[in-house]
Amino acid sequence: MLTIGDAIANLPFGSKAVSTPVLRVLMTSREMFTVLSERHLEVVLAVVYEYIKTGEPIGSRTISRKYLRDRSAATIRNEMADLEEMEYLYQPHTSAGRIPTPRAYRVYVDAILRRQRSFPLEDDLWVRELRARRKDAEEALVYATRLLGKITSYIGVAALGPVSETVLQRVEFVRMGHRTLLILLVLKGGLIHHKTVTLPCDMTQEALDELSRRVSVVAVGRSWKDVRGVLQSYVEDALEKYAENCRSAISEMDGIMMDQTFQFFTGGTHNVLGMPDFSDLGRLQAIMALLEEGESMSKLVNDCSAEQGLCITIGDENPVFQMRDCSIVMASAKTGGRKAVVGLIGPVRMDYERSISVLEGILDTLSADVEVE
Repeated sequence: MLTIGDAIANLPFGSKAVSTPVLRVLMTSREMFTVLSERHLEVVLAVVYEYIKTGEPIGSRTISRKYLRDRSAATIRNEMADLEEMEYLYQPHTSAGRIPTPRAYRVYVDAILRRQRSFPLEDDLWVRELRARRKDAEEALVYATRLLGKITSYIGVAALGPVSETVLQRVEFVRMGHRTLLILLVLKGGLIHHKTVTLPCDMTQEALDELSRRVSVVAVGRSWKDVRGVLQSYVEDALEKYAENCRSAISEMDGIMMDQTFQFFTGGTHNVLGMPDFSDLGRLQAIMALLEEGESMSKLVNDCSAEQGLCITIGDENPVFQMRDCSIVMASAKTGGRKAVVGLIGPVRMDYERSISVLEGILDTLSADVEVE
């Protein structure tokens, strides 16, 4: 984890005043941070570091005793009050210490990104195993998400495009009302796509079940790109009475599949169950629902993934509302000739130093031009 000493050693803080160019490094394209003095910046880094470790509000005595020993607790308390006004810290209640805001985490993350990092895999066997799986892009990403979850205790996510090559596992048509149909598609990896549509004429649930069965015979276990050309004629021949409805339903399926650009994988979703940051049931349910919902995941990946380098979104920087209590670290690579996006979802109180190092190591392994032994 980034230590305060490391941060001060790798950025020109400490004995010298912070220069204007350095302050610009600590500013992101999303928001120009309030200019921080050297002393305020040291307090921000110390509070974030300690809060990531403990999860408890941080008091001025703790910072004075453990990190900034040349300053009194009273002086640090005044600096914390300044930082609260500047929206880098907040106080959950009057008698408590301070907690960092997403703005403070952003300063901390930018300090991390200026440091050289190493991949903290404890066992080279995992690296060799990941390399051995690279010939099958899907298998490699399934393994990568599990590895990410295991090493970091957060949720590993990955996306592989295009989704038209994804294998269908289940197809259902459910009658919702007169002429109203719910299309439910389950893809390999467990991701669910669904859409409510209006048919040209009404169908009974029995007829829709037969349609599901007919589509499944051709489509399940095969990629959409391989079946879309023959599916319509096959189904229409079997269900002539509902030929127009069949054309409409299959056209909607085609739209769902072809509009999506990624196939998704997740690993370590159970990790959030034990995190105090996600003890609120509603927050936990929102995260789980998003991980199973194709459209929201597509938006998340499209907005958070970068063509080059890391993309880190913290708290309310996230474009998807359900993720406003989370931080997301994502980056892109090429594996098996297809674009792959790999990332981590965790609490705002994420161990960013370790998470970034692990993700970069896995990306390097997936994209490196190395012969598999």
